[in-house]
Amino acid sequence: MQRLESDAGPTPGLVVTLAVITVISPGNQTTVQDLTGRPGLWDVGVPPSGAADELSFALVNTAVGNPDSAAGLECVLAGPVLTCDEDRLICVGGAVNNATIDGLRVRPGMVVRLPAAAVLDVGPLDGPGMRGYLAIEGGLDVPRVLGSRSTFILGGFGGQDGRPLVAGDRLPLGRRENLLTPMSVDLPTISGSWNLRVIPGPHGAPDHLTDEGVEAFFANSWIVDHRSDRTGTRLVGPVPGWARTDGGEAGLHPSNVHDSAYPVGGIMLSGDTPVIVGKDGPSLGGFVVPAVVIEADRWMLGQLSAGDSVQLVPVTLETATEAISVRRRWLTDLRQEPGPVASIVSSSGRPEVLHQSDGVPPYTIRCAGERHLLVEAGPAELDLTVRVWIHLLAQALREHRPDGVVEIVEGVRSLLIAVDSSRLRLNELAEGLAFLAAGLADPETVVLPAREVTLPIAFDHPEAHEAMRRYATSVRPDAPWCPDNVEFIRRVNDLRRRDEVFEIIQEATYLVVGLGDVYLGAPVAVPVDPRHRLVTTKYNPARTWTPQNAVGIGGIYLCVYGMEGPGGYQLVGRTVPVWRLSPNDEQPWLLRQFDLIRFTPVSAEQLAHERAEIKAGRADLRVSPATFSIADVHRIEQEAPVDIATVRAKRRAAFEAERARWGA
Repeated sequence: MQRLESDAGPTPGLVVTLAVITVISPGNQTTVQDLTGRPGLWDVGVPPSGAADELSFALVNTAVGNPDSAAGLECVLAGPVLTCDEDRLICVGGAVNNATIDGLRVRPGMVVRLPAAAVLDVGPLDGPGMRGYLAIEGGLDVPRVLGSRSTFILGGFGGQDGRPLVAGDRLPLGRRENLLTPMSVDLPTISGSWNLRVIPGPHGAPDHLTDEGVEAFFANSWIVDHRSDRTGTRLVGPVPGWARTDGGEAGLHPSNVHDSAYPVGGIMLSGDTPVIVGKDGPSLGGFVVPAVVIEADRWMLGQLSAGDSVQLVPVTLETATEAISVRRRWLTDLRQEPGPVASIVSSSGRPEVLHQSDGVPPYTIRCAGERHLLVEAGPAELDLTVRVWIHLLAQALREHRPDGVVEIVEGVRSLLIAVDSSRLRLNELAEGLAFLAAGLADPETVVLPAREVTLPIAFDHPEAHEAMRRYATSVRPDAPWCPDNVEFIRRVNDLRRRDEVFEIIQEATYLVVGLGDVYLGAPVAVPVDPRHRLVTTKYNPARTWTPQNAVGIGGIYLCVYGMEGPGGYQLVGRTVPVWRLSPNDEQPWLLRQFDLIRFTPVSAEQLAHERAEIKAGRADLRVSPATFSIADVHRIEQEAPVDIATVRAKRRAAFEAERARWGA
């Protein structure tokens, strides 16, 4: 057992003995997870994480008597080998079928005793399904980070030092007092063929897809791609039936939209590839979302395996609401049968608009699944007046927040609100939002507090070129942005010299219009001056690897990547960290909405030094007080209307010429 000296409590210096579970062999990507993860930080790019198959995890956790907040283990395809230094009850589930204790088989869903010093081998997960779960009486008592014990591997925090388990890890176990009575459970059926119930929309026909394209999207049987993981499940199938040729200022591909928040379970079309946003997925991005997996079926996303077939079944909001209500009642009392829910199949069209206004700006409120509302304002183009209006609406909702609102995420021309559907109905929230919208100040007259932030940038950073090389080698060597993203940007914007790309970025002042685009406080920003708005498209398909703090451009937007991971923006360089998780910082995200960013070129060697200083907390971003108002934008537009119009026309022509070359 692990011995800890405690100076707290009534007896200073008391020796507290904690039970631990020791990892003999870690299995494959075995991580500590809990049920709910860390909700409430989606607006700054922190995913909830938590168990990917939340139903199996909830069942085995409840089986051993643990509270909902207890943490357990999740593994992928191969389970760990473990031993404990005291007797504890355990239960395994998910895709586990070969678990043994000292060579004796353990039935999934059955509560059994793991004797002290016995060896638990969770075994290979040989299908169907791909994730297994282990619940231990008392749970795993690892520290909470940002409110949860769940591991976010890409972010490097939570669980056991933010990483998968390794041999020799010793995980402290929680206390066993006041736990519920243990009882064995029946686990959900896992197969290689899935009917995944979805709510159509929020995007669809006729704006983004044709009517025939939407019908085909739901009629087709999709295949799970081998590149799926906790960030998202990729589906392989036919090219979507697009209703347009491009995304305009948002990007060359018709899947591109101005950055808007995704719900977990949202099916975004990343280029022509559907990707279901997972528990570790991105919160904000620029892709069309034609459907959202209902909450009661999200557990299936944790078990979808490469080669599985998936049928997307559109159902009504009423079906989705009833399904999750039945689930909650069942988990509250496992002695009752969950009972079937009659799935009322809906048309493939989006649910009716909950509220619509023709005011200034015009806006609509739609369902994005049964747990989210999406407000979209103004035309499908960048309008900073609309962006300020969205911010004012978000601020009003935060100040008058109804019980049951759990996330408020600002996009460029949209606002995504998540609710706890057991406490707040979407139509009630829509009515409240309409009331708040009617009382907002005129965004043309508002002056927002801001900061001017100067970031060093190493243009043509070696790591950015390494990402380009990997993409050309393993994903799509014939992509028009290969082998050099900067040359592609030059060509698409009809610039004479490659270095002009860097000169424009250096000259521009970028306004932060979103946080969490590609995770962890990563800013999506747009030049205040329209003449500095370089136009590109996003990768199709996306990269599988991007270096931390790479700087890229997609559509007219610039992004600083908060961490390593996938991405689609055209890379131009690298900068310093925009996220720092340490005990000394009040908040780990270092940038804010409406910050004004300026870039200063430095060498790769100088950048390495500045990156290390900021990461270690020995230095901070260089900031000074500032303000932002729409009047600032109008002043630029009035001073150079001819220049702005000329630059826009020139870039649009180059944009069209590039697309014509693709089709040649």
